[in-house]
Amino acid sequence: MRGRSLPGDTAAEFTRAIAGLREARLRPEVRLTEVPAPQRIAPHAVALSGEVVGPGGEEELASGRFVLLHDPSCPEPWEGAWRAVTFARAELEPEVGTDPSLGEVGWAWLIEALQARGLRYCAEAGTVTRVVSERFGGLADQLPTVEIEVRASWTPLGGDLGDHLLAWSDLLSTIAGLPPLPDGVVALPGARR
Repeated sequence: MRGRSLPGDTAAEFTRAIAGLREARLRPEVRLTEVPAPQRIAPHAVALSGEVVGPGGEEELASGRFVLLHDPSCPEPWEGAWRAVTFARAELEPEVGTDPSLGEVGWAWLIEALQARGLRYCAEAGTVTRVVSERFGGLADQLPTVEIEVRASWTPLGGDLGDHLLAWSDLLSTIAGLPPLPDGVVALPGARR
C-alpha cells in the first residue's frame, strides 16, 4: 500500500493508517488484495478488494471493496479528514428477495459491525440494493437469484483505522452467510494475495 508524496505530519498520519490496515487480523475466509485507489476524490487514498471464500478456498461467497480516503482539508460532507468508502455484494437465498425489510436489514448489518467493534464514526451514508434475476425461455428451469449490495461510507473518528477495515470485513462475512466468531476467539490472519 503506497501513498503519494505528502507533507510531514500528513505523511506520518497516512503511514500509520496504512500500518493499521496491514495489521488487521481478518477471518481466514476473507482475502484482501490491494487495487488501484481512486485518484480524484481525495489527495490520499488506499483501496483494497476483498472476497469471502467458502470451504476449500475456491467458491466466492461475497466480494467487495474498502477504500480509505484522507483529505487534511476536512471536506464539509465528511465532517473529518478521513473517509471509509465501501461496497459489499453477495448472493442470497431466492426467498429473501421478496422480504420488504431486506434494505433495512442490510444497513443494520453495517451499523452492528461498526458498533460491535466499539468504533466511533459520523456522517454515515449509503444504499442497500437487491437485484432479483429471473430467467425465461431456455433458462426458465433455473431458479431466480437474489444479490444484495451494500454501498456505504462513513467518517472514522479516532482510533485505529484498521478496526474500520475489520468492521467492513465483518459485514462482508455476514452477507456471505458466515456465522459470527464466538466471543474470545481471535481469527488468524487470512491469506493475502
